[in-house]
Amino acid sequence: MGYLLPFPSSRALRRTAAAALLSTAGLLAAPSAFAETPADTLVIANTIDDLKSLDPAESFEFSGGDVINSLYDKLIELDPETLKMGPGLAKSWDVSDDGKTFTFKIDTSRKFASGNPVRAEDVVWSLRRVVKLDKTPSFIITQFGLTKDNVEETIKQVDDETVTITVDRPYAPSFLYNALTADVGGIVDEKLAMENASGDDMGNEWLKTHSAGAGPYTLRSWKPNESVILEASETYPSELAMKRVFVRHVPEPATQRLLLERGDIDIARNLTPEDIQAVESNDKLKVFEQPRGRIYYISGNQKMKELGTPGVMQAIKYLVDYEGIANSFLKGQVVVNQQFLPIGFLGAIDDKPFKLDVEKAKKMLADAGYPDGFTVELLVRNAQDRLAIAQSVQNTLGQAGIKVNIKPATGSEVLSIYRARKAELTLEVWGPDYPDPNTNASVFAENPDNSDEAQLTGNLSWRNAYAAEETTPMAEAAVVEKDTDKRAKIYEEMQRIGNEKSPFVLMFQQQEQDGMQKNVEGFSTGGAVSSAFYKAVTKSAE
Repeated sequence: MGYLLPFPSSRALRRTAAAALLSTAGLLAAPSAFAETPADTLVIANTIDDLKSLDPAESFEFSGGDVINSLYDKLIELDPETLKMGPGLAKSWDVSDDGKTFTFKIDTSRKFASGNPVRAEDVVWSLRRVVKLDKTPSFIITQFGLTKDNVEETIKQVDDETVTITVDRPYAPSFLYNALTADVGGIVDEKLAMENASGDDMGNEWLKTHSAGAGPYTLRSWKPNESVILEASETYPSELAMKRVFVRHVPEPATQRLLLERGDIDIARNLTPEDIQAVESNDKLKVFEQPRGRIYYISGNQKMKELGTPGVMQAIKYLVDYEGIANSFLKGQVVVNQQFLPIGFLGAIDDKPFKLDVEKAKKMLADAGYPDGFTVELLVRNAQDRLAIAQSVQNTLGQAGIKVNIKPATGSEVLSIYRARKAELTLEVWGPDYPDPNTNASVFAENPDNSDEAQLTGNLSWRNAYAAEETTPMAEAAVVEKDTDKRAKIYEEMQRIGNEKSPFVLMFQQQEQDGMQKNVEGFSTGGAVSSAFYKAVTKSAE
């Protein structure tokens, strides 16, 4: 059986999955024939229910990052394998002697997917737009002292191919360069976006569901909780073997595996360790593995009386079965990491001060005034791996008298509650936005304004009402420290302080394991950063 249409309908895909399930149950007289995806189309099964917007100035979710990475090029691009910086829409860049003015030479030979040329004006408008819209990821740009009041002067066009960014302090240059590789640094086609603007939204509402970039792909369609379809851009300077990328929302790992085994998809991205073992034993499939920078953690909202009581979150850190989880249902897909920096980042440490110790936790709870525990809600995304972790945590916290009520929700629902500071305990995963230690330090250990009015929705400390008084000035000092060794020491100390004082129960670092057809090559999940890369993917003839 082959594909009759380039993209199967939702109903057709469900029929395929159902047939596969029936086949494995032995209810069909004979197994269905092996399907093949189109030679020029990459078909992926993934969990994408966290996707809220495809505007690079607004999107701040894993699924959105995978898409935006293919729609928009930035001034500076990262090699997904080495994480080294290279030319993007800027062909060169440098910094002034005082370390405060960064100059970028724009590659004006490039074109947006619309056919409009990439101009210095587009770069200036796009970066100013991030600051002016002030959406969740804007802090990645505004952390350099850029504000709505000064952005007209701090981000400027010098001539037809030159743009300057003037920052408030002489930061370590690599810090700014790395920050510009984040999704929020995607350069938008000003003419196309403004043609579709509504009022003074600078095209935000339209760009939630459309694209206006110079990346390798354009957006054909996005159907929430169903699918994303990308098409190769006709103006991109490199030839793309995959003319289309079709990402289907398939939340059940078992269904992803069955679709992979039937040949209905090329890549399955949410498989369990048991599914991975089955893929390894299938001679038509292979396993793709790549270390990721994503950190699994539980956080406690300090607004809740019990969780905000000194000693309570420390007790909870001794009520997680770190090794048991990592060596059982998540085996091969995580490693224990109890720090906010991923392994391999500047300043990362390998300290593991916590282990499951119920008696110690009970004493700490008693000392904090809760000898009989308390009841708390655990907000968690409705994904199999996270629900399994939540159930384990529910069990171990219960052994110390803490009754946990698990509240499962879609990815977007979890984020809406969490970003509004309305969660109690939250089980989440955080992925770096760029390969610099500040990307995690600035959210786990820095909080410049802990008031509700601050609306620092991209900041994890703020979401949990954690003032981070001791480490906030340390984070500010680290970004201007030019001595790499001294800078690393600051981050090391910040993590050790966080172990003792923060409301974050840091647990694991992800190791990506995807099932894949044997003929697929060139796929990358971005290594330590969050976005997938599709432009180098090829499928050989079998």
